[in-house]
This record gives sequence, structure tokens and C-alpha cells, in this order.
Amino acid sequence: MSPGIIGKKIGMTQVFRPDGQVVPVTLLKAGPCVVVQRKTPTTDGYDAVQLGLVEFARKPNKPMAGHFKKAGAEGVRHVREFKLRPGNGDPKAGDQVLVDQFKPADMVDVTGTSKGRGFAGVVKRHNFRGGEATHGSMHKRAPGSIGASSYPSRVFPGTRMAGQMGHSQVTVRNLEVIDVDVEDNVLMVKGAVPGPNGGYVIVRRAKR
Repeated sequence: MSPGIIGKKIGMTQVFRPDGQVVPVTLLKAGPCVVVQRKTPTTDGYDAVQLGLVEFARKPNKPMAGHFKKAGAEGVRHVREFKLRPGNGDPKAGDQVLVDQFKPADMVDVTGTSKGRGFAGVVKRHNFRGGEATHGSMHKRAPGSIGASSYPSRVFPGTRMAGQMGHSQVTVRNLEVIDVDVEDNVLMVKGAVPGPNGGYVIVRRAKR
């Protein structure tokens, strides 16, 4: 059993459970994937598997084309690495990883890159309340003090300030698998998934 699968976000919709409950779901085009390389403690110092998503898009560069050809994985474009844990089996280069490894009611963790929002202030980026919105106020959306002057006379790393918002790796944990379409390689999970439609995601079995 593979530790996970690579996919692309299709979009959101909703489905009805047998009792009439409306469930918001995200559709993911999960796989087909191919094992490009198996990394072992003997050769690489750790146990992992390198998966590639089969997509007939642009041609890879020559080093990656040779890497794919060695594993018999032509047509692969997007590559990600998964650490192997007990129970993940012994995958070998060239093995296929399909969406049928997931079943309804399974719990998964989905990792993606969130939408980039550009440069944002502290009110939007960190949910600051802002200053008084009265006549004469000059601190309506300002961050306020970012540190003392005499001591320590510097700004601590990690202080919440304005800056780039979004476009960072986000993992949403414990999403329920609602349905699996094996024929079209579509995985339907309950709730929202980070990133725009068409963005790449990694689906792993829930850790906790």
C-alpha cells in the first residue's frame, strides 16, 4: 500500500448523504502515479519512495528524462517524495499507484500550496483589530509597536508585520473520503483543500 498519491484539485461541489444531509466536497484528480525511484537506507540513508504523476504535458529536461526512462515512467512531469513507514509495503520502480487504494470513510491529510494574496497589511494578514477609527486617528490599520527602544533595541524574529500573504505550503488534516471514482481517478473528500483549481496536491493517509 502506497503512503500517498499525487493529484490535482478540480474544484468544489456538494453531495447529499442518504439521510438528506448536504456535504461540501472537493474533487481531486488523484493519479495515476508511477514509482520513479525507491530510496533505501543502504543507498540513500533513509527509506522513501519517489512518485511521479503521469501527465502528458511539456517535455522534461534531459537529466529528468533519463531519470524517468530508467524507471520506465515516461509521461511523468510532477514528482514528489514520500517517506515509507511500516505497513506501506515494498514498492519498486515502475509500480503503479492508483486511487483505488482509498475507500469511502477513510481519513486523509491533503497538502497543497495556498493561493497567493500578494503584499498584505496586518489587519488582513494577521487579523489585527486596528486602531481607533475616530476623527484625528492616524493608526486605523497600523500594526502598533513592534518592539522596545532601549531594550532589546531590535525587532524579534517572527514578529507579526505586513508582508507576503499566502503562497505557502498548507496541510489540512483528517478529511473524510466521501467517494472514489476508480474509472476516472477522482477522489471526493469532505471540506476544502488549499490552493487554486488545477493546483497540485499530495494526499496521504491521516496520521492521527
